[in-house]
Amino acid sequence: MSVQERKQRERAERERLIVATARELAEQQGWDAVTTRRLAERIEYSQPVLYSHFRGKREIIGAVALEGAAEMAVALRAATSAAEGPRARVAALARTYLDFAARNPAVYDALFQLDGGLAFADEDTPEPLKDAFAALLESLGEVAGDGVHPALFTETFWAALHGLATLTRARRLPPEDTGRRVDLLVDRLATF
Repeated sequence: MSVQERKQRERAERERLIVATARELAEQQGWDAVTTRRLAERIEYSQPVLYSHFRGKREIIGAVALEGAAEMAVALRAATSAAEGPRARVAALARTYLDFAARNPAVYDALFQLDGGLAFADEDTPEPLKDAFAALLESLGEVAGDGVHPALFTETFWAALHGLATLTRARRLPPEDTGRRVDLLVDRLATF
């Protein structure tokens, strides 16, 4: 291995450490607790080293969001591939989405609430975000109904899931009724 390859590998490892530490701190204490100073202390590197990877917190949030989008896509595909039939796939997708949001609130915030400097629904949208949407579209597009554009239906269904995730987390909706809400959403929005 050349010196340059070793330095690139070490740089990538430092970057993964920064992102993992930011994510862990955000999940434990919220995004307000994530500062470059605290991250530098936790990873035992100086702030200038941290700034050599990310220009600031916004880029770190973006990196966490991209990692989360990739994880969400994998989880959605795993859940839907194990389900038989369109209704079961859509229900599995909805439950998995809501579960991901509940288990990873800081990642979910990085994806959908905070400014991570990422473009959504644009030609500059990073591939992990496109892939997460594609994971939704794969199951939802087949139940959009006649004359309904599959991407538009997917956006609408996703918006409903986001609303359920956000309102449940804010304790505006009782969590014990989540399953009934998913059933209602699936039965009333999707065409089987």
